[in-house]
Amino acid sequence: MAANFGEGFSDADGGPVRHIPVLLAEVLQALEPETGRVILDGTFGAGGYTSAILAKGAHVVALDRDPKAIAGGEALVASSGGRLSLHHTEFSNLADYAPEGGLDGVVLDIGVSSMQIDEAERGFSFQKNGPLDMRMAVSGVSAADVVNRAKVSDLIRIFGFLGEEKHAGRIARAIEKRRVNEPFQTTRDLANLIESVNPRKAKDKIHPATRVFQALRIYVNDELGELAQALFAAERALKPGGRLVVVTFHSLEDRIVKKFFSERSGKASGSRHLPMVEARPATFEPVGKGMVAASESEAEVNPRARSAKLRAGIRTSAPAERADMSIFDLPDLATLEKIGG
Repeated sequence: MAANFGEGFSDADGGPVRHIPVLLAEVLQALEPETGRVILDGTFGAGGYTSAILAKGAHVVALDRDPKAIAGGEALVASSGGRLSLHHTEFSNLADYAPEGGLDGVVLDIGVSSMQIDEAERGFSFQKNGPLDMRMAVSGVSAADVVNRAKVSDLIRIFGFLGEEKHAGRIARAIEKRRVNEPFQTTRDLANLIESVNPRKAKDKIHPATRVFQALRIYVNDELGELAQALFAAERALKPGGRLVVVTFHSLEDRIVKKFFSERSGKASGSRHLPMVEARPATFEPVGKGMVAASESEAEVNPRARSAKLRAGIRTSAPAERADMSIFDLPDLATLEKIGG
């Protein structure tokens, strides 16, 4: 099973999900797994990266917040000959699972996995009707809780920033008007309301509900906060020479990763017109020339790869810096009124 990268879990109808790891060759090239090295896969999912890393001879510590992913990976653990351990936790906790002496590599594939999208009951996609859920950990506040209980001003902030939705205000007010008489329960229910408020035009490449669903998923799972904390954790957990490889799928994620590597490169800030700021010791050096995108041939075979971006860095011997969230310049969504689950 370790070498079978194309077979994932079963979908809601009982058939196999075709799981194709995005940028697999590029990830392996940047990560350099080999016999004797310990690599942490912070987003196990259907096990695509982990299987490929095991095939290179390395040991893998794999994490996933989704209990279904953990259950689905037990067969791979059993067939790994003791080279794979699988843990149910958020990847922001990855430093807690590093061996003494540190990790040789960390890989993070940010975003929703193929089997989560394909399971209608998880509520990640409006392509298949299901409960308006979207919780990766299957616990806590759901997307339905947010849509039915959040203040309109909070919905506007969520849709506008996390979804980059231009019509956030119009959609939020329509949601408020409708939920008074009939709460939202399913993915199609919400998608239809959004499409009625913001009809799809012939030139539109995506469904009008796409950005709102993205925003809700990111908010429900605190994906941007988790990513930022995972980057700080990787900085603490990697040994000198260890490699951090991150694959993102939209601009907000990529912006965080790009900012992190820029901040940790040790370059002095400021301009030539201001006093020089003493450069901090770099904690990461770049791998390659910067961002790597999927090839046209991969994007044709795997549409999910079209928006994928890979960035990577090599850990230096400099001490890890303070985990300062302000470097990412993210809005404080924690100030939104608390929504009970």
